[in-house]
Amino acid sequence: MQFTRRFSQTQLESFAAELALFARPGMVILLMGDLGSGKSTFARAFIRALGDDPDLEVPSPTFTLVQSYDETRIPVSHADLYRLGSAAELDELGLDDLAKESVLAVEWPEKMLDWPVADRLLVELSGSGAAREASITATGAWAQALARNQAITDFLAGTRWADAKRRFLEGDASFRRYETLHMGSEAAILMDMPARPDGPPVKDGKPYSAIAHLAEDIRAVIAVNTVLLAQGYSAPRAEAFDLTHGFAVMEDLGRSVFGRMLQQGHDMREPMGAAVTVLADMAGRDWPRDVPLDGGTYRVPSYDVEAQLIEVDLLPSWFWPHVKGSEIPQAARQEFEALWTELLPLTQPEKPVWVLRDYHSPNLLWLPEREGLKRVGIIDTQDCLLGHPAYDLASLLQDARVDIDFDFADVLYDRYCALRAAHTHFDHAGFAVAYAILGAQRATKILGIFARLSKRDGKHGYLRHIPRVSRYLERNLAHPRLSGLKRWFDTHLPAARREQP
Repeated sequence: MQFTRRFSQTQLESFAAELALFARPGMVILLMGDLGSGKSTFARAFIRALGDDPDLEVPSPTFTLVQSYDETRIPVSHADLYRLGSAAELDELGLDDLAKESVLAVEWPEKMLDWPVADRLLVELSGSGAAREASITATGAWAQALARNQAITDFLAGTRWADAKRRFLEGDASFRRYETLHMGSEAAILMDMPARPDGPPVKDGKPYSAIAHLAEDIRAVIAVNTVLLAQGYSAPRAEAFDLTHGFAVMEDLGRSVFGRMLQQGHDMREPMGAAVTVLADMAGRDWPRDVPLDGGTYRVPSYDVEAQLIEVDLLPSWFWPHVKGSEIPQAARQEFEALWTELLPLTQPEKPVWVLRDYHSPNLLWLPEREGLKRVGIIDTQDCLLGHPAYDLASLLQDARVDIDFDFADVLYDRYCALRAAHTHFDHAGFAVAYAILGAQRATKILGIFARLSKRDGKHGYLRHIPRVSRYLERNLAHPRLSGLKRWFDTHLPAARREQP
């Protein structure tokens, strides 16, 4: 991608700040131009946006050659090669390593233009003051970022948020991104969810996402949230959306996230009790399979046995090699699949309800100013399926990222059962079996996901949660109906082995 644009100094700073929204380690920015053309202006605006601090001190690295920042959203290194005598001196600066671990912004990069960098943004600046011109050449991830940023600008131009201040909110383990939009005293969330790229086929010529029924695009979010709002729950309301390109301006439900509140030691009896009440209420309602959406229809898939099996297969495919350093023997894999094939049909209810699949502390917000069921804000609803209500209760009470005390979880479980029994006939024993199976299924899946995130994506921080998830798994395996599965784990992946660092 290559283009030329004219900027004032303010516009150049705004452009650099927007690009910081897409930055990630491994991306390189090369800033060329005469003295006073705006190289340092661009670099400072970029780094301050990464730090979400307009007053962050960003000194010129003219004499230090390289200045690194670890307090920013992701590490960033700022280099100035003006005083470099030869290309050979580049090796002494360690820029190769910095380029892998951080975003690298380089002024006077003429001596490294032949570097084989896949994700490179070359900004050639000229002019000064209010008349800057930038010739921009982008490759790899930077080309994708520039195209996506322009698409966002075009989308917002058709809304009242065209001139809003954009700030990075989060990007998760998936392909979604979120920004906050600020305009005076108002705030909203920009959801950036392009269509999911197909992964490699894993079974019957289909990718994992298709078998597990993961959302393909933003249509799922808009459809599911519309129904949740109509039923009286607090999902984010979409003010504007573009289903083709995958953008939405969503209601900002605040920052009182359950996970953060738990980690900060808040009294969670009322919020968690309210979250349980929401699930009990959802279990008693009729939920549609087909949702009208923008002249078409969005179909909510079923949480069928095929989807559940492909999820638990993540453990032999990723977690077993992570723990044992070798592939799982075929006999052990076949026994594992046979045990799950026997258990999972017990979780297929006669009357399925909407299962959000991510109903846990990172995706729940406390809204005490609202009343009743609306006090619990619900986000990340895109992977909703029709299935057994026990799954979301297990998600809530067996949280993978924060500790939920077992005694507290038992109180909340009993509360849920009492709420269900108060309104209809409730099969306590059958629900307990489904809860144990689905809790074990979810823990098994998550162990595989965390191992995959570490091995495939280099996201090793998720490994710290493995002991917690393993404890949940062990608790579910204690149910008599799961005795065969417990023997398999005790033989091949006992608790002590699973929890090793």
